[in-house]
Amino acid sequence: MSRPASALGMMSSPAGGARQAAAGRQQSHWHERIAHGLLLLVCAGLAVFLLMPVLMILVQSVQDKDGLFVGLRQFSEYMSTSALRQSVLNTLFIAVSVTLLVIPAAFTFAYALTRSMMPFKRFFRTLSLIPILAPSLLAAISFVQWFGTQGALKGLLGGASIYGPIGIVISECYAVFPHALMILITALSLADGRLYEVAESLGTSRLRKFWTITLPGAKYGLISAALVVFTFTVNDFGVPKVIGGDFNVLAIDVYQLVIGQQNFNKGAVVSLLLLLPALMAFAIDFTIRRKLQSQLSARAVPFVPKRHRLFDALMFSYCGLVCLLLLSVLGMAVYTSFIKLWPYNLTLVWDHYYFGLIQDGILESYFNSLRLAAYVVASGIVLIFGSAYLVEKTRGMEAARPVIRLLAMLPMGVPGLVLGLGYIMFFNHPDNPLNFLYRSMAILVLSTVVHYFTSSYLTAVTALKAIDNEFEAVSASLKVPFYKTFLRVTVPVCLPAILDIGRYLFINAMTTISAVVFLYSPDTTLASVALLNLEAEGKIGPAAAMGTLIVLTSTIVCILYALTTRVLLKKAQSWRQT
Repeated sequence: MSRPASALGMMSSPAGGARQAAAGRQQSHWHERIAHGLLLLVCAGLAVFLLMPVLMILVQSVQDKDGLFVGLRQFSEYMSTSALRQSVLNTLFIAVSVTLLVIPAAFTFAYALTRSMMPFKRFFRTLSLIPILAPSLLAAISFVQWFGTQGALKGLLGGASIYGPIGIVISECYAVFPHALMILITALSLADGRLYEVAESLGTSRLRKFWTITLPGAKYGLISAALVVFTFTVNDFGVPKVIGGDFNVLAIDVYQLVIGQQNFNKGAVVSLLLLLPALMAFAIDFTIRRKLQSQLSARAVPFVPKRHRLFDALMFSYCGLVCLLLLSVLGMAVYTSFIKLWPYNLTLVWDHYYFGLIQDGILESYFNSLRLAAYVVASGIVLIFGSAYLVEKTRGMEAARPVIRLLAMLPMGVPGLVLGLGYIMFFNHPDNPLNFLYRSMAILVLSTVVHYFTSSYLTAVTALKAIDNEFEAVSASLKVPFYKTFLRVTVPVCLPAILDIGRYLFINAMTTISAVVFLYSPDTTLASVALLNLEAEGKIGPAAAMGTLIVLTSTIVCILYALTTRVLLKKAQSWRQT
């Protein structure tokens, strides 16, 4: 009788039931309003710190120094100058050359790791990531020591100078190799073993299998890797500055026009020219991804390579040679940081670290980079992963979501130099209420987070897509606020991706130079900028010492990441084992 009585009581008090239902709807509505407000905040933040600086460059490019509208006159003046026009051709020549050299080399390395049974695969793959741990200009310094006027192997160039296109090409090849390799390893890993089994049963030769199965299956990876290499080379500033000599490229023109001549309007013109290849590459990559079809069906069988002594030996020799070359570049930089005076006095000393960095006050730049990296990791994880969660897992505000997704993709197509120049023009404007951010640590943090926003955002979205939306649906039905679901369910499940984002942001914050070279102040000079300034002053030893500190710090962080991941994931990811 208690149950009917209870029901009768509820029926006899309709006002109480209405109040409870209204309270439930109000609570749910209040939680959703918080999510909507955060979505609008994310959209406004991306618009202010990404879209507005780029639009400011567009405005400056059609104005003269007095702020008067001149249309395309700045562009015509730039293209009428033969030296500046030659920079466009030089940039394209360097980018195409590096792409043609790196893609076959990286593809062969990736093929060896995924299609052979050679030993020490994990070791070779780890060594192949060495160039990521240092600023690109450290490689240029090392190649000067190897092949420069006083270089150890200068005879190998046959009298040619390392200062110019030769030096830029080989230095860029070193810097972009791991970026292409990671894409190609992923592309070659997505292979259906059944295709190879059928080919073997039909007696198909290894070469024909390569041309008819392997290459078609990896074509999208090859195109994406080529676009990444091309874009990276066009946008890189450090290598041409150190080893380019009189061979000008667009990135150097931007730097000289802004820093040397204080011609921001002409610098904006060159920035837009620098932006075109990146946007074209982004558009091509976007089109390819739309046409990309799944290579692995539900019945797919993972490809397992078979042992072949001659092939495995050749692949082992190739990977060993590549890793030896990569280590020789880093090794020369480390060696240069310890010798007294190259090449006259090769005594090993600590002078470049003590007198060159500590006593001259340069070491403060290293600690500034540590602060920047810590701030970027803390704020970047919250902003990037939080934004991805709001877009993918909350409800309502459907009109804002595609806008945020578009803005989140834009940093991939905006070169660091262009972003930095846009920040100068936008935040240094006297009428901008955010003018107080200029030349502060905060603007360095913001520019770095925005510069590397896209890759981290895609990582977060990939992890969130793997979680069933039923978690949020059940939480909403139980009147659990979305932020509790985020902290108690989403974060523990996505912890591997979050840690990966943190490592990625830290390493890039330590090595970045193009996005911050226009934005630092005497109190916020970074290690990568100090390295550039030391090299420009001819202090090669202290510059190599600073680069070595950056590499050592990045290496330690990667080791700590591996250890932390193993410990934390045992607890937070124990559900995967069960």
